[in-house]
Amino acid sequence: MAPVGPEGAPPDARRSIYTILAFDFGFKRIGLAAGDTLTRTAAPRPAVAVSQSGPDWVAIERELRSLHPRILVVGAPYNADGTPGSMAPAARRFAAELEKRFSLPVNMVDERWSSLEANEALKAQRASGERADRGPPAVAPRARVALAAAGRPRLRASCPPAQDGAGTVSG
Repeated sequence: MAPVGPEGAPPDARRSIYTILAFDFGFKRIGLAAGDTLTRTAAPRPAVAVSQSGPDWVAIERELRSLHPRILVVGAPYNADGTPGSMAPAARRFAAELEKRFSLPVNMVDERWSSLEANEALKAQRASGERADRGPPAVAPRARVALAAAGRPRLRASCPPAQDGAGTVSG
């Protein structure tokens, strides 16, 4: 029988429990979602403003200090045919700057289908009455829901995923 830790989990399993903070890069705002490998779920966090001088790095640092993530994830914008989207270079620069500023590993995740999933989730929420608004809210729900969807595959694994040569995680 394997040894069991104080919470009933094998000691090795407890070491693989950690927080992930995911970013949905945009030129006006950056959506955030946080999750962990224990519950394997992601929840939206407040969006971060982007001005002409760039992202609000103070707000990003505040989220990092609050959540203590082990891994950061940035959505990699691809077109449906698999080619990089027009925002891909900016998203890669943002990911590189996150890694440089905060010395944490940053994985880029293919997000091409997460926006479609987010639109469907928002439609379902509105149809059920869970979400009544239809106008643009203060924090973009589509980006936040898309980010939660994009972050889910990362939360299903208890270790960093394999990457292709460009540092992009697929799946």
